[in-house]
Amino acid sequence: MNPPLFFAFVLVAAALACTPGVDWAYSISAGLRQRSFVPAVAGLCGGYVLHTLLMVVGLAALLSGLPGLLGWLTVAGAAYLLWLGISTLRSWRGASFSAADAAGKPVNQLRTFLQGMGTSGINPKGLLFYVALVPQFVSPEATLPLPVQSGLLGLTFVLLAGIVYTCVALLARKLLKSRPGAARAVTLASGVIMVLLGAVLLAEQVAPLMAGLAQQS
Repeated sequence: MNPPLFFAFVLVAAALACTPGVDWAYSISAGLRQRSFVPAVAGLCGGYVLHTLLMVVGLAALLSGLPGLLGWLTVAGAAYLLWLGISTLRSWRGASFSAADAAGKPVNQLRTFLQGMGTSGINPKGLLFYVALVPQFVSPEATLPLPVQSGLLGLTFVLLAGIVYTCVALLARKLLKSRPGAARAVTLASGVIMVLLGAVLLAEQVAPLMAGLAQQS
């Protein structure tokens, strides 16, 4: 690969991973409600692995070229964020970093992983990130084939995201361990962020999709 391009990508990808958003909200929320945040972070990374695979096989560019399909994916992602945010809001009163409290809470780690994967995997903005950003850092003159370069760049972002989300969850846990009131407030804020993002995405897509359906009928 082209070393200058690769290091430039690392800087850009790290900056994007460090930008608070729904991924941050989900990882913090899962950490507050469960003993281990590892399944949540692994699920978020799994969603980006899925985006990487789509990009390597060329499906990401194909989907981005179909505005109607991308719009419906956005609606599905928005509905999922709304559901996840409402679920978080319903549990904010019980948020805690206490090991004693967490030990008594049954945790379905597979469900947590799949929810995390859905949070990042269904989000069309993640798909557009791979379509719009990654190709700018692929060099036709490099030794590795273009699909391999794309895959390595995508996995690099997955690694950076995993590190950032783990640090965010650990930092939040350390800061809020002895502050149950703050832990509940952060969980409440995480739920609100998910609901607001879902509502905004839904509002942006419903009107254009309905107009398109009306024109076809």
